[in-house]
Amino acid sequence: MSIIITEVDVSVRVTDSESSNSDAGNSSMRDEIIKECVEQIMAIINNKNER
Repeated sequence: MSIIITEVDVSVRVTDSESSNSDAGNSSMRDEIIKECVEQIMAIINNKNER
């Protein structure tokens, strides 16, 4: 018996626990996290479209 996953719901919330005046390092780290998430989501979508 095979199992087919048709949909995955992923929720991500990135918060900065420091003050609202974040420096460039925190901003670039947040941008890297967002970039990585988008790349992984696009890979999942591409794999789904190839099926």
